[in-house]
Amino acid sequence: MTGSDTGIVVGPVGDRTVYPPGSVAGAGRVTPRPARRWTRSVSSRRARTRLELVVLLGPALLLFVGFVLVPIGIAGYYSVYNWSGFGPLNDFVGIENYKAALTGPVFQHAIVHNLIIAGLSIVIQLPISISLALLLNRNLHGRRFLRLVVFAPYVLSEAITAVIWYLMLQPSGFVDQILTSVGLGGFIHLWLANTSIVLYTLFAVITWKYIGFGIILLLAGLQGVPVELTEAAILDGATPWQRTRFVTLPLLGPTIRIWIFLSVIGSLQLFDLVWIMTLGGPANASTTMATYLIDHGFKRYEFGYGSAVAVILFVICFAFALVYQRFALRRDTNGALTRAVG
Repeated sequence: MTGSDTGIVVGPVGDRTVYPPGSVAGAGRVTPRPARRWTRSVSSRRARTRLELVVLLGPALLLFVGFVLVPIGIAGYYSVYNWSGFGPLNDFVGIENYKAALTGPVFQHAIVHNLIIAGLSIVIQLPISISLALLLNRNLHGRRFLRLVVFAPYVLSEAITAVIWYLMLQPSGFVDQILTSVGLGGFIHLWLANTSIVLYTLFAVITWKYIGFGIILLLAGLQGVPVELTEAAILDGATPWQRTRFVTLPLLGPTIRIWIFLSVIGSLQLFDLVWIMTLGGPANASTTMATYLIDHGFKRYEFGYGSAVAVILFVICFAFALVYQRFALRRDTNGALTRAVG
């Protein structure tokens, strides 16, 4: 078929090869013109997408570089000098600060203390958080008030929490008075002065402070458990424990893994409560990596050494994040990312 107005020969349908009008090769074929308008439209959409990425990600990227990457680089630079924070950087020591920190018994104990807090968080806080979340997820009378009471300690700042518990744990303080009034006076100890129990006393305060966050996080995860599955399990004759074990907990797995990640990272960076309540004492029995860093970097004016400790702390947290992402969170993030199209 021939287009009488244009002189273009119409050829087989689907053949989009471009031939000049009247050519032998284009005989019997359609010779459409180049789709320049379509190409320009695609180019403009891609340019608009790039501009949107720059506008939306630019400020966040600048903040991340300025407040995360640059301080890490500066700390790494200072860490290879024996510098007090005053005067020029002349005393280059290389990796000696790192060797001194990693071989020092106090810093080694600080690492162990952080790991103990992280382990206790998983072993004790997680089961308590799951149990209370399952309880508060039921249709209980006064459920909203109970949720508020559980979450209230998390709203308090670390400084206020530390001061409150520091006063209550003093000898003959509120805690000792409560134990005495209920006939448990034999359990009274020097809660913040006994090297054997001070770390566990701090863990109890940490649990009181942060367990509300875990419960709220798990309650949010429970909202994503389909009711149909629970009803099907009931129809199949599953007991409440079986429904929790084989239906609820597996579907709550992604939320639990996120909670573990946040809990461990928070335990490795623990500072505020410990510093205000004990300053890492007595006899370094409650020292953490962060309190050790502040003690040497700012109280003793060993900024080079403190920078080395900061870099070590960063490497430990970063390594854990990478390993945890690779082996624990990968199943939750696969397929969850989207790619811009256009």
